[in-house]
Amino acid sequence: MVLLTIVFISLLFPEQVRFRYQYKESGMWAYEDLYAPFDFPIKKSETEIQQEQSNLLSDLAPYYIIDHQVARRQKLEFEKAFQDQLKLAAGNDQFRDVERNAGRYLQYSRGLLDRLFEKGIIKLDSSHQDKEPDFVINVVRGNTVQRQTLQSIMTVEEARELITDSLPYSKLYVAEFLLPILPDAATANLLYSDSLSSLYRQEQLEGLVTSKGVINEGDLIITRGSRISPEIYQVLVSFEDAYQIRAGGKGAYWKVLFGFFLLTSLIVGVFGIYLQFYASEVFSRYKSLAFVLMWLVVYSYLVFAVESIDSLSAYMIPFCIVPIVVKIFYSDRLAFFTHIVVILVASFLSSLGYEFTVVQILAGIVAVMSNPDARDWSKFFRSMAYIFLIYSLSYVGLVFMQEGQLGWDDSSYFVWIFLNVFLTLLAFPMIPLLERLFGFTSSVSLVELSDMNRPLLRDLALKAPGTLQHSLQVANLSEEAARLIGADGLLVRVAALYHDIGKMRRPEYFIENQGGENPHNGLTELESAKIIIDHVIDGEAMARKARLPQILINFILTHHGTTRTEYFYRTYIQKYPDREADEAQFRYPGPKPQTKEETILMLADSLEASSKSLRNPSGQDIDQLVEKIISGKITHGQLDESALTFEELEKCKTVFRKLLRSINHVRVEYPQE
Repeated sequence: MVLLTIVFISLLFPEQVRFRYQYKESGMWAYEDLYAPFDFPIKKSETEIQQEQSNLLSDLAPYYIIDHQVARRQKLEFEKAFQDQLKLAAGNDQFRDVERNAGRYLQYSRGLLDRLFEKGIIKLDSSHQDKEPDFVINVVRGNTVQRQTLQSIMTVEEARELITDSLPYSKLYVAEFLLPILPDAATANLLYSDSLSSLYRQEQLEGLVTSKGVINEGDLIITRGSRISPEIYQVLVSFEDAYQIRAGGKGAYWKVLFGFFLLTSLIVGVFGIYLQFYASEVFSRYKSLAFVLMWLVVYSYLVFAVESIDSLSAYMIPFCIVPIVVKIFYSDRLAFFTHIVVILVASFLSSLGYEFTVVQILAGIVAVMSNPDARDWSKFFRSMAYIFLIYSLSYVGLVFMQEGQLGWDDSSYFVWIFLNVFLTLLAFPMIPLLERLFGFTSSVSLVELSDMNRPLLRDLALKAPGTLQHSLQVANLSEEAARLIGADGLLVRVAALYHDIGKMRRPEYFIENQGGENPHNGLTELESAKIIIDHVIDGEAMARKARLPQILINFILTHHGTTRTEYFYRTYIQKYPDREADEAQFRYPGPKPQTKEETILMLADSLEASSKSLRNPSGQDIDQLVEKIISGKITHGQLDESALTFEELEKCKTVFRKLLRSINHVRVEYPQE
């Protein structure tokens, strides 16, 4: 995957040799004195060329072609309309002359149309609608071209008006018979030819001279520290173009490609090593690795595409989406490192120089530090404001450092960065999409899953209300402990709400839902243990059916680890001392908790349930309970695979003691006198 990423990015690099100097009009020349290493012509500036082209184009006459098919088609349509109208007029005394002399009427009409179509009835192109009557066009009739003014050519309206006006002088006895049908036959047959006009325009433009002088080998172009005037700037542009042509000889493409491939390999390769040793959870999973490498591929192509369009700037590309989205799913450090790699690759593809790199890196730092929260729109928009501010200030600082002033030429930059920041808002809708593509779980999804109207939680409230209350207490305990040690408080809270959903299958077998006789009284210890243990298995099945994220399913599986159903195990041993108890039948399937959040949930679950067995506990009773439960978990190896440190465990104990005292309404213990 890393190799494919390197190859793809390398193929996007420009084919020409990269010019070694970076310069800007009105800026300072920061290099040594520059002498011309060879002769080269001074190119005219774009403004000069455009002005000459504009003057030339304004004098060019467009081409219009007589389309003879129009005349044939219109005459046929007229004759059909004539016959139709003649049938309708049959027997009408007013039009008897038309019936007797139909050929004469047709002959007159054909002749009139032939004269109009031969002269030409024009349909002006939209670009010529506002031209003056003396505007000249080229009229193509067969193999001849004639220059005519617009006032000498009829429009459709003028042609129809001419037909209407000429009918009374036609010497036809009932000329008004033709009035409803003959004017409609006059349609434009002189049509604009874009192909001929473009060909003529291209020939004229190619004849323009684009240079205005020569720089000879050894001539001084500019001295170090000098300001780059518009004239010197045009000489530098001409030198760069000539240099590209001379350096791009045979075999240059492969050399350039090799250079870019080597640089890309170094950047992406170092990034891959970083992932392997410092973000192994990303490097070891194909989807996670694809997610991180995707940003390099996508943004490389975006820069490539934008650079190929002259009217666009790479400053419009929302690079800050990368650190924002990666930070939501992973750590700040990975988010920033990924952003740096993306900017380094983009800098080689972009023609904007080191200023582009500096500005984008600063914006990425702010994007990470501003801590945008997808759950809080106000905080998210505040982060966008910070990003826009750092883009603006950093660019202003660079411009003043280079040019000593901020000109109108730089105003377009602020338009691009405003568009950049606006597009960065796409990070918000991208989060749920990326979640589904790569199997992640974001804070947005967790907030949605914590809604008590979700189907599973609503069913839990109806079928096992005692379990729901237990889950809420566990959620409070877990969240506070997680926040204190810097773990994901939202994740562990939502996991606590769902960790016991398996109890909905047989809620009456769990003590928090019992209100009468205990149904375990009629079962054997093995049967009871199986029912208790099955709530983990049933919970997993329910969670998968409801399509809960795998990260929440892991909490369901690990919240009891591989502990025993101690009460039923000990009862079984006491009842059957002569039998050898099979511990596997009394143990939860596990696995043991591995993450800090999974460990906190296991401890909070056990402590909350155990605290319910205490009758009017004192503060000392709560403290002893916390020590006893947690020590038991450690002794039985339930924390062996946990990422939680002993220091963090002690902090969690403090939270558990404080909250359990509050939950159990422990009064302040006054000293005895």
